[in-house]
Amino acid sequence: MGADVLPREEAGADTPPKVLRVLLLLELENFPALRRQLGVARADTIAGEVVVRCDVALPNSRAWTLSHRLVAVVFEAAESRAGEAAVSRLQEVFRQPFDFYGEHHLIRLRVGGATARNFDCDEVRLVEGAEKALVEAREQGRDVLHDVVEDDPGIDPLELIQELPRAIRDGEIFLQYQPKVHVRRQQVSSVEALVRWRHPVRGLVLPGDFIPAAEQSRAIGELTLWTLERVLEDQRSLAAAGYDIPIFVNVSGVLLADACFVDEACRVVAGHGAKLGFEITETAVIRDPASAIRHLQRFADIGVTIAIDDYGAGLSSLAYLKQLPARELKIDKLFVTQLTSSNRDPLIVRSTIDLAHALDMEVTAEGVETPAAMALLGVMGCDMVQGYLISRPVELDLLLVFLEESSHLQVLNTQRLSFLRSDRLWKTG
Repeated sequence: MGADVLPREEAGADTPPKVLRVLLLLELENFPALRRQLGVARADTIAGEVVVRCDVALPNSRAWTLSHRLVAVVFEAAESRAGEAAVSRLQEVFRQPFDFYGEHHLIRLRVGGATARNFDCDEVRLVEGAEKALVEAREQGRDVLHDVVEDDPGIDPLELIQELPRAIRDGEIFLQYQPKVHVRRQQVSSVEALVRWRHPVRGLVLPGDFIPAAEQSRAIGELTLWTLERVLEDQRSLAAAGYDIPIFVNVSGVLLADACFVDEACRVVAGHGAKLGFEITETAVIRDPASAIRHLQRFADIGVTIAIDDYGAGLSSLAYLKQLPARELKIDKLFVTQLTSSNRDPLIVRSTIDLAHALDMEVTAEGVETPAAMALLGVMGCDMVQGYLISRPVELDLLLVFLEESSHLQVLNTQRLSFLRSDRLWKTG
């Protein structure tokens, strides 16, 4: 869907919390007729005009073009009726004709959309829900809005536990990669490997469904070792194409206390000269600090970069933080997505960046979705950013295209980021 960006409206003390995320796909039903009437060149400007009108109709949303006849609108809301209200508002506004070079034309919209809870919302599921709704909208001749949580039939974790080893053997498990961009150097500094499951019956099974099942069954060790071996293969392919960049792998807290897994992982990694990193969460360390710190040091000793993932989402402990052989700290997206709409989050993010730098760690901000958030993070001295503004997770072939086209530079240059602006941008009061 291109660069997925999500705006954040300014929040005041009396503003209700935005607990839902809404994505609407607006299809221009009569685009072929308009193209015949206006000509190809003028018809190419229609989607842009639709975006402008959407911004006016829904001022706390963000709209952008996906194609000549498809526009996306995304926003956050406090109540479940907001999606339906937004669709009604758009249809009302689009009853007014557009002025194209002195000619007045109506644009007919067909809308498919999806809503989901904000902070446990999986972006892929939200997009798929909206796409499914748009297909139904075309077939039924009416606007359709889905709740992706209600639409989820649920997956029995016991079944997943039984199927996961077979899925690994049968090649149903695959990897996607999400780039991390160094803000000041304006280059891709590394990529994060993310595990996905393409189930023959259930379709795409997301990590939130099968990773807990893998941890319960202890299949998480086999899955992580498979991931490491596949990452080593893919890194060789990247290096052969001229992109010798580090790849980070998520390691479950269950495994940090497993000496057998640590021995096997060290065997797989050692001697390859690969540029690898392991991302671990704070809670993974707190479970068994002594074992976790000892095993992480073993990984660090063989050249694996340690990154602390989702920092701030758990019970942050400075006592453990200073003992870890970590070189990177990733700020949880919970704080980044609220960066421009909260009074406190900018102060938390800035203090976290300063703390990490004091401990000789680089900082990555997760969940960067808006140009405003990226600019603010640059002012604060954040080293790296990762999120849908840069790229969604993609498979290796599309990652190569992303790197070949230097797509991250297009985003950075388009936003005309200035890192010399006053720090009054993030201070409050």
